[in-house]
Amino acid sequence: MALAVIGCAGALLWPLLVPAAAEAEAIDVPTAEQPIATAPTGMQTAVLAGGCFWGIEAVFEHVEGVTDVVSGYAGGDADTASYRATSSGRTGHAEAVRIEYDSAVIGYTDLLQIYFSVAHDPTQVGGQGPDRGSQYRSAIFALDAGQNRAAQDYIAQLDDADVYDAPIATEVTPIAADAFYPAEAYHQDFATRNPNHPYIRHWDAPKVSALQARFGDRYRARPALPLASG
Repeated sequence: MALAVIGCAGALLWPLLVPAAAEAEAIDVPTAEQPIATAPTGMQTAVLAGGCFWGIEAVFEHVEGVTDVVSGYAGGDADTASYRATSSGRTGHAEAVRIEYDSAVIGYTDLLQIYFSVAHDPTQVGGQGPDRGSQYRSAIFALDAGQNRAAQDYIAQLDDADVYDAPIATEVTPIAADAFYPAEAYHQDFATRNPNHPYIRHWDAPKVSALQARFGDRYRARPALPLASG
């Protein structure tokens, strides 16, 4: 059985397939030279995708200034916003997270720096690690023109600086705020509720460790976030 076709959907098989944790090292990603020109104030929202949403959610739940992270679907229509449909790879959706954050504590491009450094590998095409398919693509879903420009400028900056060994494959796609659709309750806060799950231990816990090592000043040891019910 090939790991490439299993992904999160085959998580129950991971006790048989994964004997040890993966290595995760933070990439030394510079801060953005051109953050949002007129930075918004108060509580703000970002929507990011990069592989199985369990891992992206786990990283950002440990970031100071983040007040809530919700796993869900973005890029497709409301009527296909389900795990079963999205897992087909034919809905246009990506597994994504909606991040609520206090802009007085952390900025949008600060979140992107963490996203590009420890949350996933933005050079991978068609998935992340063992999770293959367009639903696991690297994508930034911009909620306004400021986010769209900041994301595009940051990607250009990182490509020009040859931060990675390959071009960044991250898509930047504008969406409306109501075009993010929360995932089923059992996916919410999955890593926090299931820290010993083999998939989490192998793929996602190392990302949280890399966050602590690279961004110690932004790291929060305990995710002080409300767990989803159910």
